[in-house]
Amino acid sequence: MSEPLLEVTDLVRHYELPREKLFGAPPLVKALNGVSFGVQQGRSLGIVGESGSGKSTIARLVMALDRPNSGSVKLQGRDLHALPRTELRAARRDVQMVFQDPYGSLDPRQTVARIVAEPLEALDETSRAVQRERAGESLAAVGLRASDLDKYPHEFSGGQRQRIAIARALITRPKLIVADEPVSALDVSVQAQVLNLMQDLQQQFGISYLLISHDLAVVNHLCDEVCVLHRGLVVERGAPQQLFAHAQHPYTQALLAAVPRAEPPARRMM
Repeated sequence: MSEPLLEVTDLVRHYELPREKLFGAPPLVKALNGVSFGVQQGRSLGIVGESGSGKSTIARLVMALDRPNSGSVKLQGRDLHALPRTELRAARRDVQMVFQDPYGSLDPRQTVARIVAEPLEALDETSRAVQRERAGESLAAVGLRASDLDKYPHEFSGGQRQRIAIARALITRPKLIVADEPVSALDVSVQAQVLNLMQDLQQQFGISYLLISHDLAVVNHLCDEVCVLHRGLVVERGAPQQLFAHAQHPYTQALLAAVPRAEPPARRMM
């Protein structure tokens, strides 16, 4: 097998909380305790677990928005946390992020053109005219129109706003998109449309996804492999269909048992 696009090795991240006593040691939150995984080019990996299991910490570290206590995050063989600032800035072209809340992740004071072109503007490599042209192309790729460029986020539905957020992530033609609960804030009917869009974009552009989610159905729909995270450790991993059908770890079994199942009402006896 070829070298993975993303390789996370023995990632540890602990956070100090404010001291509870004047002379006492500050309490520690052990968010990650030695997490390792890889994502191949054009493939999708899901990270599942309950709130507080360390999922969003992984997302921040992969995006180099936070630094680990130890371990490494390598994108195309380069350790992101060891890069000089100028090289890290250039590397961000290859890794972009889609956030959970399409209402909070888009600046309501900016037009769609400015929002979608923001990554290109940050890289400062193209003119405004080229940025606008590329923004129109990204909007078209997610099923919106170039005529939407001069509108504002409040003029769109929740699903359309998340399409705008995906267009913003897509504009640099990244190799990896980190998607942190990308459909949890959307209606169920819209969730399927956005997930299908993400699959289509993966086939069209060869994108890899690191999907952070608590929804096992979403992971099963989009991902080739899944890691189950519990208390900062990967306790089980494998193909979703196989893992969910034959879970070995008690925590994975508990996650599956907690998934609500719709059952038809009992027939009334006449």
